[in-house]
Amino acid sequence: MKNISIDTDYLLTMLLALLGIHSPSGYTDPIVRYVCSVLQELGIEFELTRRGAIRATLKGKSESPDRAVVTHLDTIGAMVKELKDNGRLSLVPVGTWSARFAEGGRVSIFTDDLIYRGQVLPLKASGHTFNLDVDTQPIAWENIEVRVDEKAFSLSDLRDLGINVGDFVAFDSATEEFPNGFICARHLDNKAGVAAVLAAAKFIIESRIELPVDLHLLFTISEEVGSGASAVLHGDVAEMITVDNGTTAPGQCSSEFGVTIAMADSSGPFDFHLTHHLIHLCDDNGIPYQRDIFRYYRCDSASALEAGNDIRTALIAFGVDGSHGYERTNIDSLECIGKLIVAYATQRPLYASQLGSLSTLESFPETRDTDVEGTKLIPPEPIPQEPETIAEAVDLEESSESGDPLEEE
Repeated sequence: MKNISIDTDYLLTMLLALLGIHSPSGYTDPIVRYVCSVLQELGIEFELTRRGAIRATLKGKSESPDRAVVTHLDTIGAMVKELKDNGRLSLVPVGTWSARFAEGGRVSIFTDDLIYRGQVLPLKASGHTFNLDVDTQPIAWENIEVRVDEKAFSLSDLRDLGINVGDFVAFDSATEEFPNGFICARHLDNKAGVAAVLAAAKFIIESRIELPVDLHLLFTISEEVGSGASAVLHGDVAEMITVDNGTTAPGQCSSEFGVTIAMADSSGPFDFHLTHHLIHLCDDNGIPYQRDIFRYYRCDSASALEAGNDIRTALIAFGVDGSHGYERTNIDSLECIGKLIVAYATQRPLYASQLGSLSTLESFPETRDTDVEGTKLIPPEPIPQEPETIAEAVDLEESSESGDPLEEE
């Protein structure tokens, strides 16, 4: 589909709103409610799982076999590990990230009844007190603490405030945007992906595009801790595109511009056919892209497959520098993600003839018969296996001499 025009003003507005809502894994109800309100404004039907994952549906000409685009609403964060005698809080991380990036963060502490504000500091925070020792403390979660912005100077003070072990601690995004398109913030993973999906959905609806098959927009709430899309899928989804961040760093091919198409992550290769279909769509629609492999990364697709879903999966990513730290991306990459989602949604399912979870060989694709143009390799004639025993070799030779049909085979 040509001339896909993503509303980047809307995309940026959505992103800034999402970045203003705390949503560490395990405390995602507020952002779930916000995204549901956006879906209602767009006129998109949706359902919620018991825990709050969202499955929205853009109706198509056919209901089956349908497909999905998945992003996650949850972010990294922390929880209160201990109430300390000095009136401060020790932390344990939620998700996988370094205490290096927690230091200095402004945070909200979600107690049973109230929300307090605070600052994450190293145990040796003052150069006027510890002199050069401030530079010698190892980086570890055990070496940082939260200074609560209340009169809290003892363990009993913390208890009087109603702070308990297990309270969620959420980190402010500290967002900045620039005229050159760069956006700097914590939690671009994966709120930028959510904003891109919503912008793509807005274009489809406002353009009155009739999709060939139902498209589900899945918004998960626990990707950062591993469960991801496994709970919100249903059995009729035949193919699923995950939208997440691609890491721009030495040794990686991701970029903060264009789309990054992941060929594999730590859970293994993505589906060959679906991945190359996306590459073909980028070529056909003039969407700049690059390929990458992520060795220390897993996304919503992994949990869906591990849960036993027999679906084709692929990952498209917007480039992020400094992932799980102080992150940066560019609106160009997010716009390209939106364009690819629209291009994908408007095409027929990759292998629409595979109607059921089980099918025949006739509907199963040959490896080189994809939508990608190129030279098709002709395999050589099969090499016959060597007989395993001397007796089998003698039998085979006698059969050949007697004109046995084995000779023709």
